[in-house]
Amino acid sequence: MQTTTYKAGIGTRVLNFLVDTILIAILSIGLMKYWKFYVFYYHIPHYNFWVFFFVVLFVYYMLLESLWGRTPGKWFSFTKVVDASGNKPSVVAIFVRSLVRLIPIDFFFIPFIGAPLHDYLSKTTLKEV
Repeated sequence: MQTTTYKAGIGTRVLNFLVDTILIAILSIGLMKYWKFYVFYYHIPHYNFWVFFFVVLFVYYMLLESLWGRTPGKWFSFTKVVDASGNKPSVVAIFVRSLVRLIPIDFFFIPFIGAPLHDYLSKTTLKEV
């Protein structure tokens, strides 16, 4: 018996975004505080919070989506990243997907192309499992 799967909607994407962004912010703050210790004692370069945020964002999505096709936000909402044929996406697709997420206007493309820019350019989608 085959179960039908559905493409995730906007509300699910918002929920994923909120859960993942909160976790990314917590990780970024922790990493920044750890780095500030070394800045103070070893006089190494200081970086703004946004540098930590965008590095953690890229690594977070790249690592979790390439290993499991999911992030904690996607586990919470029972969704998964898949390619056009419904299989696990390639590492290159996940790399493109993670890199495009760094563009702040990524989600503004939903009304125009029917998907966020990171889905469109990486040829992936989010489906309910």
